[in-house]
Amino acid sequence: MEFHRTQPNPPEARRPRPPRASRLRTDAFDGVLLIDKPPGFTSHDVVAKLRNYFAFKKVGHGGTLDPMATGLLILLMGRATKLSDRLMGDDKEYEGIMQLGIATDSQDADGQIVSEHDPSDLTREEVEIVMQSFKGDQMQIPPMVSAIKKDGVPLYKLARKGKVIEREPRLIHVYRFDMTDFRNPEVGIRVRCTKGTYVRTLCADVGEKLGCGAHLAALRRTAIGEFHVRDAITLDDALRLNITELQHRSIPIHLIP
Repeated sequence: MEFHRTQPNPPEARRPRPPRASRLRTDAFDGVLLIDKPPGFTSHDVVAKLRNYFAFKKVGHGGTLDPMATGLLILLMGRATKLSDRLMGDDKEYEGIMQLGIATDSQDADGQIVSEHDPSDLTREEVEIVMQSFKGDQMQIPPMVSAIKKDGVPLYKLARKGKVIEREPRLIHVYRFDMTDFRNPEVGIRVRCTKGTYVRTLCADVGEKLGCGAHLAALRRTAIGEFHVRDAITLDDALRLNITELQHRSIPIHLIP
C-alpha cells in the first residue's frame, strides 16, 4: 500500500469541457461514484471539480477526508445525495502510518510540533499492547482541527485563530487497531471503526499513553460500509470521462446496498 505525505494542490493543466452532448441531462443522473482521493485536496475540492466539469445540479459526498488523507471518497449524484447521512453512518476502514516521538497540535502531519521525545527504547510488543487497549467502546474527545461545529462555527476555524474550546467526548467503537509494520519511530496501522472516530486522535492517545507522544503521519481510507477503494477510480480518470462513461462507472441508486 502506497502512502503519500501531505503535498500542496498540484498545478493542473487546463482541461477541455466535455462536448455539450455529453453533458445533457446530468440532472437526471442518480447514482454513486467511488473516487480514490489524491492528497492535497479537500473532499469539497473533489465535489466542486466533478460538479463544474459535468455541470451537475446536485452532487455531494458520503464522508469527509482530511486534505492529507487519500483513499475512498463516495460521490453522490442527483437523488443519491439524500443517502449522505446513511452512508456517513457506515463503519470505516483505514490504513496508515503512526509516527512515535512527535506530537502535533492537529494530531497529524499537517500540524505544528508541540513536543518531541526519543521513542527508540520502545519495543514492538509494548506499542502493540497499548494499541490493543484502545479496541472496543470508548469516549473520544474530537480534535480542535475538525469539522465539528460549535455554535455553527467549525472547530478548525476557531483553531486557526488560536482558540481552544472544551469538546464533548463522543462514544465510538474500534473493532480493530492492528499493527501492520514496525520500523520505530514509524508504525504501520490498520483500523476499523464506527462513524465519528478520529484515527489521528487514536494515534495521539497511544503516544500519550506510551509517554513519548505520537501523530498520524499518513492515512488512506480503504472502505466505507460495503464500498471498497479497490473499486474506485482516480479523480484524474473521472475527469476524462464523458457522462455516458461516468454512468457506466457509477452505481445506480437502486443498486446501492
